[in-house]
Amino acid sequence: MVLEVAILQIKPELIEQFEPAFREASKIISKMKGYINLELQKCLEDEYKYILLVRWETLEDHVKGFRDSEEYKEWKGLLHHFYEPFPVVEHYINIEL
Repeated sequence: MVLEVAILQIKPELIEQFEPAFREASKIISKMKGYINLELQKCLEDEYKYILLVRWETLEDHVKGFRDSEEYKEWKGLLHHFYEPFPVVEHYINIEL
């Protein structure tokens, strides 16, 4: 499993519209091959900041399967205008301890 992590800084003037748009976008990503689940959590210290955690079966399911899809274009249209700056997306794997 691969964990996609992104810190989302939302433009203050768009904050009221972000969560409804994200709910709509989550319907898109949830249908993608390799998608496992996602969490969107709001920061307590900064009302305009969220963390997005998406679990994928493989890295390729995200960076090739989703990002190269028509569905990603729809996701992008719903969400990318909310971010300032645009988020850095990183991928993590679990370490057995």
